[in-house]
Amino acid sequence: MRRGFDDARRWTELGTELVRSATAGWGEPEMSAPSGLPGWTRKHLIAHLAANADALGNLVHWAATGERTPMYSSPEQRAADIEAGAQRPAHELTVWLRESAERLAAAMASLDERQWRTEVVTAQGRTVPATEVPWMRAREVCVHAVDLAANVGFSDLPADFLTALADDVVVKRGAKPGTAVALTATDTGETWRLPGDGTPVEVGGSLADVTAYLTGRPHAVATTDGSPAPDLAAWL
Repeated sequence: MRRGFDDARRWTELGTELVRSATAGWGEPEMSAPSGLPGWTRKHLIAHLAANADALGNLVHWAATGERTPMYSSPEQRAADIEAGAQRPAHELTVWLRESAERLAAAMASLDERQWRTEVVTAQGRTVPATEVPWMRAREVCVHAVDLAANVGFSDLPADFLTALADDVVVKRGAKPGTAVALTATDTGETWRLPGDGTPVEVGGSLADVTAYLTGRPHAVATTDGSPAPDLAAWL
């Protein structure tokens, strides 16, 4: 695993700042514009990010107190909360985004070494130590900073984050059936393989494009003969 606890905390701060800077000064027209995610406006995405900070705060509370506090009461409630949040006025969403991030940062800063080792359960049902929470948040803020469609791209994210994200996605995708794919980041020489049926399809592109491809975002990855890379199933 090519990431550490301190790396994840650093990336969380960086991604949070990218989102804050991208959304600074946005009013109703900007907030209501489409995001890079199909069917979601920027309001949906910002509501999701704010709700995610609160949900991860539940896991931090669990680690701090030992009281079992799931991220969300149910997948349906999570979706309903995002939809309700997307109906809020722009200024309310801005406040929620900022304050939820500040609450999460303060809560994480208060945990001691023993509490960080407490096992918690993610929204996907995985049991992990609380030390995974910063990584979970880093993924959200960094990837969704791109999804805001506000002139932030994967190439604006740190290379070590992109490598860690590609590692993470490959592990998750490796458990799903599909076409075997061999990926090469042509600018760094790093390689990954997605297991699947048949001889692996060899594809390549910059590290930023490979990571975008793996996460299902627009990319310039192509096969060695220049044809489009195979479509992948949903990441999460």
